[in-house]
Amino acid sequence: MKGNYWQGIAEKIYDKAASVAKICRDKIPYSTVDGRFDDQTDNISWWTNGFWAGELWQLYGAFGDENLREIAEKIECKLDRVFLDSRGMDHDSGFRWLMSAGADWRLTGSDASKNRLILAANDLAGRFNLAGNFIRAWNDSGDGSKAGWAIIDCMMNLPLLYIATEILHDPRFSQIAAAHADTAMRAFVRPDGSVCHIVEFDPTTGERLRSHGGQGYAHGSSWTRGQAWGLYGFTLSHIHSKKREYLDTAVKIADRFVARIPESGFIPVDFDQPPEPWYEDSTAAAIAACGLIELSKFAGEKYRETAETLLRNLVENRCRFDLGCDNILEKCTAAYHDSWLEGAIIYGDYFLTEAVLKLCGRETFLW
Repeated sequence: MKGNYWQGIAEKIYDKAASVAKICRDKIPYSTVDGRFDDQTDNISWWTNGFWAGELWQLYGAFGDENLREIAEKIECKLDRVFLDSRGMDHDSGFRWLMSAGADWRLTGSDASKNRLILAANDLAGRFNLAGNFIRAWNDSGDGSKAGWAIIDCMMNLPLLYIATEILHDPRFSQIAAAHADTAMRAFVRPDGSVCHIVEFDPTTGERLRSHGGQGYAHGSSWTRGQAWGLYGFTLSHIHSKKREYLDTAVKIADRFVARIPESGFIPVDFDQPPEPWYEDSTAAAIAACGLIELSKFAGEKYRETAETLLRNLVENRCRFDLGCDNILEKCTAAYHDSWLEGAIIYGDYFLTEAVLKLCGRETFLW
């Protein structure tokens, strides 16, 4: 019965995405304007620009729709422009190219796509700070003000490096990934299992200087999407490296996340945000569900059961499967203090799709 339920949801996602893709075939969306996808093609370096392609590739792998493949390939080619702008290359190379070129390579065997993966991995590896054993996050104006900044999100980009080692049989990529993960265990994960969003190191000595509040409610609080990046990211590092410490860290973060899920089942932007105003982030629920499903393969069925509960809540209360809007997932929030809150964000749709296809056994594993 469960399989039939999730298969039915997968078909609803496919039906809507296939219809929207025909209308938006030349767009690279991030959010919506009046219910219709915007287009980030002129902002080609934006960190989320691989997720629409990733969603289309996931659905192509599950349903074989050639139209989705063609649209995803066009996005992949558009992203080539990013390689020509050093300011546009950052720690999110995994999000851009695992979802686009990586999916293409896995599903079609494309040599051009494999080459893009290697180019992206080389650039990501080049952001590694030897003194602090971390991968630098954002760029700055050239003044070095963010040369020592690293963020929890980068745990999700490390699979690009692990995969480069698998492709090239060159251990330096996975060595860099493991060094960053080791630093993240020490410098980002708090004793209670919550995580920091941003940690600043001295870029010359590698000393941990301080943490920053980032996209959560406040410094020291628990930004839920960051928790989700952490639990999924450390699970992925365990999958690639088999290192027990990464699995233990993923469990620690997951247990903290699960313990703080509100009775409603809806995930706030920050577990420590005040009762009013109360802002929600459905993307954190979808990302966490993906991570919990993978974690359950190593740490127990209870994590999969929690993932299914989170996803049912989203499907029944936070999803639009009609064509009145282009997005599927609602109540998505990028940061607590943004002026724009609880809307549509493309990675919410991607991780919802990935999670549902996992439960159907029809996912293409892109990490």
